[in-house]
Amino acid sequence: MRILFVGDVMGSRGRQMLTAYLPKLKSRYRPQVTIVNGENAAGGRGITGKIYKEFLQAGADVITMGNHVWDNRDIFEFIDSAKKLVRPANFPSPTTPGLGQVYVQVNQLKLAVINLQGNALMGQTLDNPFHKADQLLAQITQETKLIFIDFHAETTAEKEAFAWYLDGRVSAVIGTHTHVQTNDARVLPQGTAYLTDAGMTGAYDAVLGVQSEKSIERFLTQLPTRYVIKDNGRGVLGGCVVDLDDLNGHARKIMPVVINADHPFSFDD
Repeated sequence: MRILFVGDVMGSRGRQMLTAYLPKLKSRYRPQVTIVNGENAAGGRGITGKIYKEFLQAGADVITMGNHVWDNRDIFEFIDSAKKLVRPANFPSPTTPGLGQVYVQVNQLKLAVINLQGNALMGQTLDNPFHKADQLLAQITQETKLIFIDFHAETTAEKEAFAWYLDGRVSAVIGTHTHVQTNDARVLPQGTAYLTDAGMTGAYDAVLGVQSEKSIERFLTQLPTRYVIKDNGRGVLGGCVVDLDDLNGHARKIMPVVINADHPFSFDD
């Protein structure tokens, strides 16, 4: 099975990049499943029902989320009916709407897609993602060996530790949240594909998708300057492609994907 994953879609520029390049990426890589992180899709904060449908129409099979999942109140109007939207599974299960995992059926194969949020430096403490993963896998492994986790977390240490903890038990642990693609894509010794951060999809000439002057102002003044999403100019798309062994669920290969002015898309690459 081949999976295409696209990192945090940031604002309208990110949505433009996704709709422009996702069909091209699918044509080039021929994934069986396409997963998109959409937690920043609505102006950098959350997602709307309209955007959720637009992502599905553009070619996404599953949309994962993160710490901004509840920022746009529109989500409460549709999350329980959005069967292809996955919010962090380690929110309190009795009181939290939506799904923390979904299954995607591909012919005779079934892929489990899980979203989990880290706790280190995230501004909120959810259920321990390591323990939550154990709980989820106890049931999921009865259904399938093909398991993909979007781990939405701040620190490299927590992401790496999480991947090593699950090495051989899940197919892939792909990090999101920090918006800069890391240069450490690898398959761990027991067969789990890992990437600390897949990168973002949005404005290229910006600071993590935010207007650079606003970000600079905050660092200069040390005041709580309001961030403004950059919605024009050159774009970037970050993500990865993961190839899995259909029989044992282990990763065979992980390939980073990046499209920007310095790495333009080409079918000849």
